[in-house]
Amino acid sequence: MTSRERFLAACACTPLERPPLWIMRQAGRYLPEYRALKAKSSFLEMVRTPALAAEVTLQPLQRFPGIDAAILFSDILVIPEALGQGYRFRDEGGIGMDYRLDTRAQIDALAPAAAVPEKLRYVADALVLLKKELAGKKALLGFGGSPWTLATYMVEGGSSDEFERIKLLFYTDRATFDALLEKLTAALIAYFQMQIRAGADAIQIFDSWGGIIAGPDYEAASLKWIRQIVAALPKDFPVILYAKGTAPHITDQAFTGVRVLSVDWTNDLSIVRRTLPANVAVQGNLDPVLLNTTPAIVVRETAKLLESMRGTSGHIFNLGHGILPQAKIECFEALVSTVTAWK
Repeated sequence: MTSRERFLAACACTPLERPPLWIMRQAGRYLPEYRALKAKSSFLEMVRTPALAAEVTLQPLQRFPGIDAAILFSDILVIPEALGQGYRFRDEGGIGMDYRLDTRAQIDALAPAAAVPEKLRYVADALVLLKKELAGKKALLGFGGSPWTLATYMVEGGSSDEFERIKLLFYTDRATFDALLEKLTAALIAYFQMQIRAGADAIQIFDSWGGIIAGPDYEAASLKWIRQIVAALPKDFPVILYAKGTAPHITDQAFTGVRVLSVDWTNDLSIVRRTLPANVAVQGNLDPVLLNTTPAIVVRETAKLLESMRGTSGHIFNLGHGILPQAKIECFEALVSTVTAWK
């Protein structure tokens, strides 16, 4: 069984000897080869240059052959950029948008969804390069942000601590909020369809800020839009949903049509697995901070998680969030060897 076949079998909840393995944000600053490339090209240059994006995507697989899937090197904010609202990295840290969405007129002026495939052609070109390079041996994952998560950046003007502006828009002007989310949903549908045509084997939707809206409002603010996206993609195509801090909504998420729920590290994954429908796989959920400790600790905690999932099916081993820049390569090696040797 190839790594790609193993990954897709797990998405379909087929019993396997060991769970397939991939890591969120698996390319990045913890790798010296990434830092060397970053010294010559900016992050945005790497995202927008297909050959560079493909090179960065492949770096973790070349160093850690046990990884079963490659996730495209890109950024969720390419969608706002394609709609006309660019982004940058602030000197003091975090994301800054070129401007803040303040008015309905600004939302109405955003580019239509039909423009997205052409403006983001570089993403499709990178996927085509990767598909050829992987030659069916590894799964290839595309991704994007959820409409709600993208809207937080667009309305706040970048990274935020309190998310006051997006919440005020949601509660005080629902028509304008819905107009923005409708635009984002249409754009993401076009974007994900493009990624699938270019060769993506699965799509992951990151609802990274799903946990900051009041629980009773999660459906209207986020989940209803995710449901629309999934319904517009090919039937039974593997869609993975990661929504940080949304444990009370896991059952509702399982009935959106997604094939896999990616679970953050605050949940007991074995309990989540046993409470979800049998046809929905789970992904996760080792605390990423563990990769900053020691190989012995990583082996212990990885084995503990694997043992808790023994006897279940539909488990993709992953971190409960993205790998941190401070992660130690020897810890990553310990994780990969522990998962790949598991029986």
